[in-house]
Parts: sequence; structure tokens; C-alpha cells
Amino acid sequence: MTHIIEVEGVSKAYGGVIANSNITMGVEAGGITGLIGPNGSGKTTLFNSIVGYHPIDSGSIRFDGREISRNSVQDIARMGLIRTFQQTRIYGKMNCVQNMLISLPHRKMSFLDSFSRNSSEDYEKADRLLEFVGLYEKRFLTGGSLSFGQQKLLEFAMALMNEPTALLLDEPTAGINPTLINGLIDRLKRANHEFGITLFVIEHNMRVIMNLASKIYCLAHGELLAEGRPDEIQKDQRVIDAYLGVH
Repeated sequence: MTHIIEVEGVSKAYGGVIANSNITMGVEAGGITGLIGPNGSGKTTLFNSIVGYHPIDSGSIRFDGREISRNSVQDIARMGLIRTFQQTRIYGKMNCVQNMLISLPHRKMSFLDSFSRNSSEDYEKADRLLEFVGLYEKRFLTGGSLSFGQQKLLEFAMALMNEPTALLLDEPTAGINPTLINGLIDRLKRANHEFGITLFVIEHNMRVIMNLASKIYCLAHGELLAEGRPDEIQKDQRVIDAYLGVH
């Protein structure tokens, strides 16, 4: 088993508050790995550390064999490691196609210049990925006019424009209409199978993560509490106690 993301002995504190303490885990290349835990357990802090949003205090983070714990967000993204957020980061006044084009790696230039160098291949790629997530019919609608669930699908498509090797998804189903959740799960699985993208997913919806991931890690109070297959995690008394607030 090859781990494309390797977290070893990682700790991070804000002031006197320990957010992550000596966490070690690995994300299997080409697989779907889940990260669960009660609110405040340190999941999002760990994601932020992996993609370079803040430096860790100690430990090591490697991506595809390379140490990245001191790299910038942009450098890490260029290596092929991308993340999405609980609250979507789309451009509300731009239509879906424009959102897709500006998310291309080489489009980080002046805003007015950002659409002047797009090729027909860029437009075709944008249309193809919007169709993949089910937004092709809405491609000329502004991002802000979409439902929250559709905005999450757009953000997912924008991430796919970067052709990531690995994608970190922070609460992909949070706030989404239950009728859309199965469709999103299906598209995440298809992105994994058809594009070969490794997925690392924070998720509060237990039904979703048990159906999606083959390996799950559970954090509690900033520490790694348990790891295993979905069926093992479901039965783990430590995990059950953590979610029920038993100490």
C-alpha cells in the first residue's frame, strides 16, 4: 500500500490551545480516505496544515514522497494537492464557465486579463467538467444564483480543472439538500475511479462517509483516536463515546 499523503507526529497549537497533537496517518494513493470526529476535534486544522495554510509546530507532512510542511499553498497546489472548503469559494457574480476558467492554474493573473488567453481546449474542458458534475445546463448562470448544493458542485468542478493528484474535501455534503447528496457521492466516486484522483474527505454525515471511504481516521480533542475500515470504526466504542460526549 502506497501512501501519497504521509502525516507523521504532527502538532499544531494556537496560543495555548492544542489543535493537533502528535498525529500520524497515511492516505492511500488512488483511494478514498475519511476523516471524522466531533466538532473541535482538529480535522480542519489538519487539512489546513497539509495544504500549507499555516506552518505546523512539529512533525512531518509528505506528499508523493516530498516534504511539504514548509511549502506555500501555491507550491503545494502546483504539485497536485488541492482542497475545497465547508463554505464555498466561488465567484458569485461570474457565470459557471467563467468560474471554471479563472480557476485554471495559469489564470492567477490580473482579473481583467484573466479571460483573454483561454484556448478552445480550456472552454471544452470547462464544459466537460460542468457536465460531469451536472451543471452543464446552468453553465451561463452566475455562481451566486445557484443553490448551495450546486455551488458545492461548481467548486468541485473548479478543483477538477486543476487536474489534482489528490483532493481534500472539507464537509462536501454539509448544507446540501438530501436529494442531491447521493448524486454528489456518485460523482466523488467517479472522480476517484475515472480520473484516478485520491480523495481525503472530512465528513460529519456518517452514512455518507461509511459509504464512501475504504479507510477512516477519527480525531478527538486534537488526537488520533481510532483508525480502520468503516465497519471497524462503526463498532469502535471509543468512537461511539467521542460522538456521544462520553469522556
